[in-house]
Amino acid sequence: MFKKITFSFILISTCFLACNSSKKETVVSESGTKKNIPQTKPSLKNNFNNDFLIGAALNTSQIKETDTNAVTLIAKEFNSITPENDMKWEQIHPKENEYFFDVADAYVVFGKKHNMHIVGHTLLWHSQLAPWVNGIKDKKKLEHHIEKHINTVVGRYKGKIHSWDVVNEALNEDGSPRESLFYNVFGNESYLELAFRLAEKVDPEAQLIYNDYNLWKPEKRKGVIRIVENLKSKGIKIDAVGMQAHWSVEGPSIEDIENSIIAYSELGVKVMFTELDVTALPNPWELNGAAVEQSYERYEGDLKMDPYRNGLTDEAKEKITKRYEDIFKLFLKHRDKISRVTFWGVTDGQSWLNNWPIKGRTNYPLLFDRAFQPKEVYHNVLALKQ
Repeated sequence: MFKKITFSFILISTCFLACNSSKKETVVSESGTKKNIPQTKPSLKNNFNNDFLIGAALNTSQIKETDTNAVTLIAKEFNSITPENDMKWEQIHPKENEYFFDVADAYVVFGKKHNMHIVGHTLLWHSQLAPWVNGIKDKKKLEHHIEKHINTVVGRYKGKIHSWDVVNEALNEDGSPRESLFYNVFGNESYLELAFRLAEKVDPEAQLIYNDYNLWKPEKRKGVIRIVENLKSKGIKIDAVGMQAHWSVEGPSIEDIENSIIAYSELGVKVMFTELDVTALPNPWELNGAAVEQSYERYEGDLKMDPYRNGLTDEAKEKITKRYEDIFKLFLKHRDKISRVTFWGVTDGQSWLNNWPIKGRTNYPLLFDRAFQPKEVYHNVLALKQ
């Protein structure tokens, strides 16, 4: 009996090694019966399938499928997508009575075609807002246009878009309300209540998210807790807190990130990491979070601020790899609280960090290089599950 089992084990092992790169694996049982078992190819979405969704932010050429190399990579690696810019107010609703849905429609078709979780980004944000909206100073008029915008956009994609970033970046770094157009015209944070109520009414099945950066900070965390508790106390639906994750090899600390995951989960909402990338480049010391209005033209062309034009050093690669490993170990530890992890871009060449906060730099913040190839850090992240 012992010899028979040993022989079968050798046959199985040999076949596995020989067939590992093919689509099916032939397994020989003790009785000698051969079976073809479909293999699951290693990929981000497959490896973390039982943990959380793995997403990417798509640009226009990817949505329209003109960037064929990226499309192939996206279909293989990701099961969730977010539009990088094409559903922001200035893009989709640039004039009071004009909407441009061509790219957004293609985006939804792309997601459905590849059986993906589709995220709508974003309904209300003080930045990348259509200029005509910035001129509104009357509360009733602004309420009317917010209602019209949300009813039109969410209504068009009801049942097709699964999650909405309803309000984006409504807080200052100390957790106080950001004095945006919406806050100033309304005189308080009630515009958040309006936006979440409208989104729920139009599509009750969609997940509704508050999205912001630096939500690992204890002070800003208090602001998020205030927002979520206020909405819930009034019976307004909010399903998740979206933690943008524009981080560096230096910080934030794993402890601060973990404390926020736990704190938000205790509010009865899921946590989503909505915009993940990790930079090894130095940034101006006064850089404040991920606010896009910050600009540092005086540093353009400064080699000290752009040290890896010809590629990362081994030391920098090791730092990024270690950082991603630590981040994903934390995500796996709290997989019961986290429903989605989305990279902000697909390849290094696409990343917004090549041009922010200093234009023209060469950055390497994602898992795939400029030639659409997986980097060493990609394999290390996969290995956490293998």
